Amino acid sequence: MTDLFDKLIRILRAEEETDYDNTTVIGGLEGFLSFWSSEARPKASTAEERRRLSDILDWLGDYNRLSPAQRGQRVSRVLARLGVGPAAPPATPPPRPPSSTPTPKARPPQRRPAPPAADAPQPTAPEAAAPQRPPRPDVGDRPALDHRMAVPSTLDQQRASREAQRQDADLDAPLTELKGVGKSTAEKLSRLGLQSVRDVLYYTPFRYEDYTEMKPLAELRYGDEVTVAGVVQKIDMYKSKRGTIVINALIGDGTGTVRARWYGNRWLPQQLPAGTMVQLSGRVDAYMGQLLISSPRYELIDESELKRGWLVPIYSRTEGVSEKLIHNVVASALEHTAGKIPDPLPDALRKENGLVDLGTAIRWIHQPDSREKAEAARRRLSFDELLRLQLGMLNKRREWKNQPGLTLAFDRELLVRFVRTLPYELTEAQKRALNGILRDMRSPSAMSRLLQGDVGSGKTVVAAAALLAAVSAGYQAALMAPTEILAEQHATSLQTMLADGESLLGRPLRIGLLTGSLSAGDKAALQEQIRSHEVDIVVGTHALIQDRVSFANLGLAIVDEQHRFGVEQRGALRRSQDDAQPDLLVMSATPIPRSLALTLYGDLDLSIIDEMPPGRQPIITRAIQPWQRERAYTYIRGQLNEGRQAFIICPLVEESDQLASRAAVEEHRFLQDEVFPDFNVGLLHGRLSSAEKEAEMTRFYHNDSQLLVSTSVVEVGIDVPNASVMLVEGANRFGLAQLHQFRGRIGRGPWRSLCLLMQEENISSDGEERLNALVENSDGFALAEQDLQMRGPGDFFGTRQSGLPDLTVARLGDSVTLVRAREAAQILLDADPELSHPANALLREQTQRYWSAQQGELS
Repeated sequence: MTDLFDKLIRILRAEEETDYDNTTVIGGLEGFLSFWSSEARPKASTAEERRRLSDILDWLGDYNRLSPAQRGQRVSRVLARLGVGPAAPPATPPPRPPSSTPTPKARPPQRRPAPPAADAPQPTAPEAAAPQRPPRPDVGDRPALDHRMAVPSTLDQQRASREAQRQDADLDAPLTELKGVGKSTAEKLSRLGLQSVRDVLYYTPFRYEDYTEMKPLAELRYGDEVTVAGVVQKIDMYKSKRGTIVINALIGDGTGTVRARWYGNRWLPQQLPAGTMVQLSGRVDAYMGQLLISSPRYELIDESELKRGWLVPIYSRTEGVSEKLIHNVVASALEHTAGKIPDPLPDALRKENGLVDLGTAIRWIHQPDSREKAEAARRRLSFDELLRLQLGMLNKRREWKNQPGLTLAFDRELLVRFVRTLPYELTEAQKRALNGILRDMRSPSAMSRLLQGDVGSGKTVVAAAALLAAVSAGYQAALMAPTEILAEQHATSLQTMLADGESLLGRPLRIGLLTGSLSAGDKAALQEQIRSHEVDIVVGTHALIQDRVSFANLGLAIVDEQHRFGVEQRGALRRSQDDAQPDLLVMSATPIPRSLALTLYGDLDLSIIDEMPPGRQPIITRAIQPWQRERAYTYIRGQLNEGRQAFIICPLVEESDQLASRAAVEEHRFLQDEVFPDFNVGLLHGRLSSAEKEAEMTRFYHNDSQLLVSTSVVEVGIDVPNASVMLVEGANRFGLAQLHQFRGRIGRGPWRSLCLLMQEENISSDGEERLNALVENSDGFALAEQDLQMRGPGDFFGTRQSGLPDLTVARLGDSVTLVRAREAAQILLDADPELSHPANALLREQTQRYWSAQQGELS
């Protein structure tokens, strides 16, 4: 045990020598403890060592905030707990040679005593003048510590914790508790999801308008990105030749005028009648010699706000709820809770990360008087969200790691022979990923690993090797895909790749396919074969995680296209047997920036295949204008005539009055009837049932339809090597990562492939930048990082299927705050794995509430 606590004892001895001034280590003793505990915890091999470690972290956890006297008491208590006596006195100096001068009598060497407790009786004058105190007694002679003196802070913390929890519970009071909020107002606000005082406090603005920087209309210049304000002088509406609704308005501010134009919103003239004060944000263009802001964002504003000249928060609204109403209710909530918002973060953690207290952050997020304060508030609330997120993810990771795993003693030589049978050599990235997976499989801890790779990077062969390793160790393996067509493709690929399985294993390799479309009899028969271990590898869809599926001896579970399933579903495969947990490998062809992967998959280890196999056909990408549509159709017809197939992607399912974008249903009808009547045109969108979608993808896969019109549902789930061309309508409406996934649907065969990005008229500068990035770059990871910075994580996947709680303030692109929050979560859980210490009670409660909506309680 000495080695375990040696470093800490040396630091505590140094603290004694400096009168407990907390300068022995940079950042104070608490900072040292964070680092030391992460080293010491894995070395604590006995129950007694773990108890001592927990006690020490508890007693010294608030060391930086204690007085020198209190620090001395805590240090003495820790040393006593470790059974360590006082520091040895310095060696007696050698005797001096005889001298005629009498040698004064030597005094015994003294140690610096701990400062007296603040409430200890003060010595009398003669005692105070005494130059030395007697040395401390040895530990064995030390009187027992008075319990009331030893743990006053713990009792205080318990009382403070109960008070904080009471104040926190008060925030759940109904809105009618607020001044000026009656039943009718509360009902209106409920349409925004605002039910309680807490809901209002955390209903944060999505942006601010700085009226001190408003630009006069006379100073507008072509190409400027601006926010301006003025009065609607004139507004009218008409239909274009294509039938699109167009609204024109003339806005003036006394210095000049500017025209604004919107498309599709037939109700806008009623919302912005002449005489309305309005604020516009957008890009200044020119049309027929006049300045024009096309499709600007707009807000109705109060002239008094302009005159105040401060930052005005802008909130999301709904019908019947005005900006002014939200402002008034927020102000009432801030007044109601002033000084009563408890802070769940320990002071040391907050100060270490340069964060303001929670009450200040909530006030500043709603009523900032500078951009600096608004940013400080956002940073604090973001940290809180990401901390709760990471506490939940790390807790899940700990749960999985603590469960008994399987040690898969697979045949290494068999895997070497398998790799030699492949018609190509694995890339270095594939070898690194496979070695990491195999290392985890041989470990007694259950594997939880994410395998990331761009489209075509070779994840499937790595998965096949892992499946074969599990089978060679005597276990079953399972691979779950999000769609039936993808599951069928995986089963076919595995049959081909593992065709030599019989010669490798010395027996037949049995692969089964379990999907929802199997007949009841076939499904029951296959389920029985899985139970009796008559099947080695099972490939399937969600049918694999149904209650009736039970494995005889599952050793490895692989989940493909991870973000389509979510946290709970990937755990369901692991719960398909009652004893030790199988290893889990999840795969994603969506390149994810590391900061985002840290959050979405914080419970998993990470392997990345960041290298493409040689010889893969590059996909040529071009951005085109609407006037080039006929040329695009001509090229597609040429490809279809040569026997190839094509995708056309639309941003909408059906036409909308709000958006002037191509819609899949109307586009399918137009293309089938007018453009490609001699070919079969398929239609795929999210409103179809699962069976209808599967049928449509199967038709296209078997070339029963030559052209597939689809919305974004085609992003994942179909591999058609014969498809060589794609046209993406309204490409500027999609994110970079999503466009890259679309593009990955083609280029899988030996033919030259072309992806055409059709941009809409009046494209924004951001949209243009995204398309140019895709034209110039084929690296999915680089594009994903750029997409995260440009659009944020909410649009990253195009779906909300991560299985994680929603983030309202935090930006997952804020990698600095994300990493700090994860480090803080790790430190907190290292010191208090259950967050059971009184100081952490409120944080535990808030974390449970944060996760409970989608994931159940944090255990």
